[in-house]
Parts: sequence; C-alpha cells; structure tokens
Amino acid sequence: MQCLGSPPARRPDKTLVTPIAIITGSPLVDTLLEPHAALIGSDLPGYRNHILRVLTYTSHFLGGDEAHRTTIEAALAFHDIGLWVAKDLAYLAPSEHLATQTVRQRQLAVDVDLMVALIHWHHKLTPYRGPNASVINALRRADWVDATQGRLRKGLSAEHIRSVEAALPDLGFHDALMRLAGDLSGGRRWLGLLRVLRGVYRP
Repeated sequence: MQCLGSPPARRPDKTLVTPIAIITGSPLVDTLLEPHAALIGSDLPGYRNHILRVLTYTSHFLGGDEAHRTTIEAALAFHDIGLWVAKDLAYLAPSEHLATQTVRQRQLAVDVDLMVALIHWHHKLTPYRGPNASVINALRRADWVDATQGRLRKGLSAEHIRSVEAALPDLGFHDALMRLAGDLSGGRRWLGLLRVLRGVYRP
C-alpha cells in the first residue's frame, strides 16, 4: 500500500526485463577481416568492436534468433569496409561488391541477396519494407544505435548500451570515421560528410 504523500511507485523499465547477451567475438568476422587488416591498419580494433556491438544489438532485436547469424556476420564484416579498401566515402557499392565476391569465392553458407540488402540498407533513415524486413530493420536499428553512440536507443535501455560499450569499447572508431571524412575529401571534412550523406544514407 502506498502511503499518502509518498512518491508514486515507479513502473519497471520494460527495456531492462530482457538481459542483453554481449557477443565479444566472431571467428567468421575475424576470418573475413584478416585479408584487409593491412589496409584498415590501426583502425581495425575499433572497426571490429563496432561490428561486434552492432551484432550484439541486432541479435537482441531479433530475440536471439540465429537463423540468419552467418549472413549477418558476413554483412557486418563488410558493411563499412569500402572506406578503407576502396577509399571511397560512397562506400556501400564497393562494400557490397567485395562482400559478394568474397563469400562466393569462399563458398560460404551465406544468403548473398540478404547480405547485400543488409549492407545496402543499414543507414536507411526509416523502416525498410520488403523481403526479410525484420532482419534488415534489426541490423539497421542496431547500427543507428552505435553510429550515434547511444543517442538514439531504438528501444534499448541506457543500461544495455552502457554494458555493451564497457565490454566492447570504441577504441577510436568514431574518431576514425571523422578523420576519413576529411582525408578522403582533400582535407575538407564538411565536403566529406556531405558526400557520406549523399552516397550512404537512404530515406
């Protein structure tokens, strides 16, 4: 019973009901990144942790359903890689091409069409409506959470995000994105950011 004058009982935070299982490693991601380690250079640890944070959030949004886990891991390994490998701020197309070429050469058990769609739509601003929408939107939401460093939570709790970021620290990933925006646009970072907006983001 609540006494008169006492503060109202707080409702439980529903976002905390389901714990988040943090994925701290992926042999497949490491295998796919290894041939490009020299090109990614010192940005590799930060990119790897970004991938694992997004994989963690995606898995959580999917309720732990692992039906498409291999395809999601392959997509995440390549989703931003065109920044380093192709040195292109409009990096979706080169990332999709390299992903497709690699999984076919290695004969991986990956749904290529879904993998390409995951890469292509991962910066979509609004919900994707089409085949495999639940999977694509789970990854899309997850990437937005990490791209904004938790400013957009997409239904996750602040505690979830803090726990994931503590286990998988940024390691300079977001600073690297800003540096590349400048480096790949002749030092004009504002122009680089504009090219990213025009070439990567989807309405």
